[in-house]
Amino acid sequence: MSDDIEALARRVIDTYRDKGLTLGTAESCTGGLIAGALTGVSGSSHVLDRGFVTYSNDSKTDLLDVDGRILRDHGAVSEETARAMAGGVLTHAPVDCAVAVTGIAGPGGAKEGKPVGLVHLAAARHGCKVVHERHVFEGDRAAVRGATVKRALELLLALVE
Repeated sequence: MSDDIEALARRVIDTYRDKGLTLGTAESCTGGLIAGALTGVSGSSHVLDRGFVTYSNDSKTDLLDVDGRILRDHGAVSEETARAMAGGVLTHAPVDCAVAVTGIAGPGGAKEGKPVGLVHLAAARHGCKVVHERHVFEGDRAAVRGATVKRALELLLALVE
């Protein structure tokens, strides 16, 4: 884990602990790296309740109740799916906040209008509007995943600061 991601994860854990808040994650293209960054920080058990790794469409539906019509009509890598994943965390975990990511880390998988590096992130907090961001991160698979983890941690901080 890079120093900047470790520092961000520490800030998330400290901020959420100080505010008495909990969080959960839903990850597709990062495969658990966000939860891994958070659990790398001592004291994370006071903040992180659970993480869902929902790489397949079936897992998104089974674990997070992402509507099959969303996946069919918009695809797994879409704003609609990211928003539904974040909402699914809030529904299925006793947490205050959630972050969800879905994207194309590469090197394959690009489609018309969905290039390698495309990532949709959504952050949600009970009683607040879901925040969505669309990014096209540069670099190889590791770089895209690293940039996604960094931005997801920043979104978790933005939800509560």
